[in-house]
Amino acid sequence: MLTLTGHDLSLPLLVEAARRPGPVGVHVDALERMRENRAFAERIAERGDAVYGLTTGVGIRKERTVDADAMREFNRRLMREHATGQGQALPADVVRAAGILLLNQLAAGRSNARPEVAERIAERLSAGVAPVVPMYGSTGMGDVAPLAHLAPALVDDLGLEAGEALPLIGQGSIVTAHAALALYDAEILLESITTLTALDVEAFAANPSPFHPAAGEVRPYPGYRRALAAIGELLDGTSLADDPRHLQAPLAFRDAAAVLGAAYDAFAFCLRQVSLELNAHQQNPLALMEEDRMLPVANFDLQALAAAMDFARIALAPCLTAQCERSIKLLQASQTGLSHGLEPPGDLLGHGLSETAWPLQALTAEARLLIAPVSAETGSSLQAEGIEDRMTMAGLGARRLAEMTELGFRALAISATIAAQGVELRGLERLGPNLAYVHGRIRQHVAPLGPGDPPPADWEPLVSALRSGLLA
Repeated sequence: MLTLTGHDLSLPLLVEAARRPGPVGVHVDALERMRENRAFAERIAERGDAVYGLTTGVGIRKERTVDADAMREFNRRLMREHATGQGQALPADVVRAAGILLLNQLAAGRSNARPEVAERIAERLSAGVAPVVPMYGSTGMGDVAPLAHLAPALVDDLGLEAGEALPLIGQGSIVTAHAALALYDAEILLESITTLTALDVEAFAANPSPFHPAAGEVRPYPGYRRALAAIGELLDGTSLADDPRHLQAPLAFRDAAAVLGAAYDAFAFCLRQVSLELNAHQQNPLALMEEDRMLPVANFDLQALAAAMDFARIALAPCLTAQCERSIKLLQASQTGLSHGLEPPGDLLGHGLSETAWPLQALTAEARLLIAPVSAETGSSLQAEGIEDRMTMAGLGARRLAEMTELGFRALAISATIAAQGVELRGLERLGPNLAYVHGRIRQHVAPLGPGDPPPADWEPLVSALRSGLLA
């Protein structure tokens, strides 16, 4: 049972619950907070306060008073008329994560929803309900359009009282879910590239001295130190230090820890932003029982997430580019002193793995083309008569990070195949115990290239294993 409180949902818990569905509930204290807050909202409405979405319309219709008798129809139409999403369906894990985050928002007890609404959503999530939610339609100022597809399926036939529809569609659980899952997967990819870097260094017979911990002592970035330590540990026991082929290896090898370290530092910031957002209030208005009022706020603005998604893609792209360069060089006999394309010994008719360079470069190029920032995009000043004149496009930023990560895992599968072949031709006896283990993990999913063999026809098993953390 995943029990939500509104305050302590972590990224690993969210990923686990989204990808391995099980029962979901709301903590009894959170339900009591919701009950108290609902009573407060009803008192506010009874005394005649103008409260956005509780006693008034929304958007440019905020000046219109909606009385209690009309609120049920208002709620129904608010969700139906905002269900304007477009395109293919979001992945099922993103939809389930969004439902969990929506429920966590309610559990915090700062909206106008009754505990019965949260309990109904928990029941539906526990039953495995995964509505079809269109991918396109969010501007990153809350997720009104996609949530208007999700929320009705989760509340089912439960009648909504005054002020209960807006908190179900006026926050950013779709974007937050997509960003959280994308960043979680991207960190697995980053760790996997770090692991494979060490195998590349061994296959290339590069000088291991750039990975000495002293380099991080005098340049004390946390990410740089992390990358140096990881690669250094993997290279422990190698024979490279006894007879390195290169005093100065190409920069893609020599600078690998610096590139990876910069990404680790960037990801640390991005992970902090996402982790904060998992339990952050994202709605308007904000219920302030302690001040006896409903406070108009702009917590639906997801600029923090949008900027984090841009930063993550910008930091990840050089890691993918450097990985591609290392793999391409491993295929060049003039660079490695091994056979052309890492051909098996005695095979003079084939091309070895040379032709894998083309899809590798294509995948890396496609990933790199996704780095363009989207968080500076602007909205139309004419929308809603000039009121809704901003957008963050955080959803697009999250989708692009997810797509970059997917391309990255596919490129990494090719790179891992190349590196494994390279260390075999160089001599497995040279490997230390840690890299021998890494090599064995790769070979569980892709076979060595023998005389007359073509490149692997199906990388999917290796791609799937890498996504699951094979090298992380």
